[in-house]
Amino acid sequence: MTKTIAILATLDTKGDECAYLRDEITRLGAKPFLIDISVVGDADLTADISAADVADAGGTSLTSLRVAPSREVASEVMVRGAIAKMLGLIGSGDVDGVISLGGTQGTSNCTQVMQALPYGFPKLMLSTMASGDTSGYVGIKDITMMFSVSDILGLNPFFRTILSNAAGAIVGMADATRPISFTPGKPVIGMTNLGVLTQGTIHAMKRLSDQGFETMVFHAVGSGGRAMEQLMRDGIIQAVFDFALGDLMDEIGGGIRAADKDRLTVAGALGLSQVVVPGGTDHLGILVDEPNSVPDKYADRKVTFHNPVILVPRTSGDEMEQLAKTIGDRLRNATGPTRVLVPTKGLSSYSVPGGPLEDNEADARLIAALHKHVSHEVTEIDAGAEDTVFVDQAVDALLALIADKQEA
Repeated sequence: MTKTIAILATLDTKGDECAYLRDEITRLGAKPFLIDISVVGDADLTADISAADVADAGGTSLTSLRVAPSREVASEVMVRGAIAKMLGLIGSGDVDGVISLGGTQGTSNCTQVMQALPYGFPKLMLSTMASGDTSGYVGIKDITMMFSVSDILGLNPFFRTILSNAAGAIVGMADATRPISFTPGKPVIGMTNLGVLTQGTIHAMKRLSDQGFETMVFHAVGSGGRAMEQLMRDGIIQAVFDFALGDLMDEIGGGIRAADKDRLTVAGALGLSQVVVPGGTDHLGILVDEPNSVPDKYADRKVTFHNPVILVPRTSGDEMEQLAKTIGDRLRNATGPTRVLVPTKGLSSYSVPGGPLEDNEADARLIAALHKHVSHEVTEIDAGAEDTVFVDQAVDALLALIADKQEA
């Protein structure tokens, strides 16, 4: 079956490049579909969806946008319109992948569109910005960024090869795509993890696999939690083992892994079964300017280093109590089966007996505050977070919640 590839670009300034890309996609056996998001100029290249149609879909006519055009307003309208057009095409099965090309503004606009598209749908951004920090462009979606090397301004022997490679990449992605499928009666389980909990995570995954469940693991460093919760909203994840809340602690303590305000609320709002563990909250993640240095702010704390530039100071008793209150607040309105399990002998490998961040007093304050602030069942287990006995009880608790919900 011939695949259709959407080319999303400003055809008024990228006409020659998009024409070559169109021809390369055709040469590779796919069908190109041009979507124009130009505002200021008229394109020589004929689009399958014109800029005027995109603007209309965004809520404003192109004629209106061209009256004293503002880049901010125009971008918002064209992005909104392109999202509507792309979602319509995907919903009707008329496109199988999207490729865009652009510089700073084009990359920003086109990746905003891509971020609104479903997981698994092939997305490739050929960009002058792809060799730097691409986090703002990728967000939490499966967007492939490809560095254009030179500016995207005119054709030459080098850039033709880059465009050919990009065409090959998106056509190959579209040809290789497999639909997301599920095992009947076996919900996909989302699980958070940090490096200091990995052995426990591996054991949990094996236990769940033995019971026929597949697990998706997310690094609890801000983006990981956001991605997991978006996949819950999309219906891909249907139960949760929230083993690591380091991102929630960094939100409180100003670390580099900070979560957003929705963290730990989505599963409950959707009514999903969830087991929550405050794993990895025994430390903050702090980026330091000088390798292996300790800022004065943390001089009176126990510290270790995750790597030379990431300091991990022990969290204080006050921070632990604040964490417990935050957990309680965010779980309070959970409509699905929810349990909180707490390891009393170390929240990660850092704070087990003899570990560099062991602090029984701070851990005790967390546990007491959890009992005070969390309205769901809180269970203490006399083990470390990675110990088999703890992980087994957490997995058993989640399996019981899933079974109870399926029987209800």
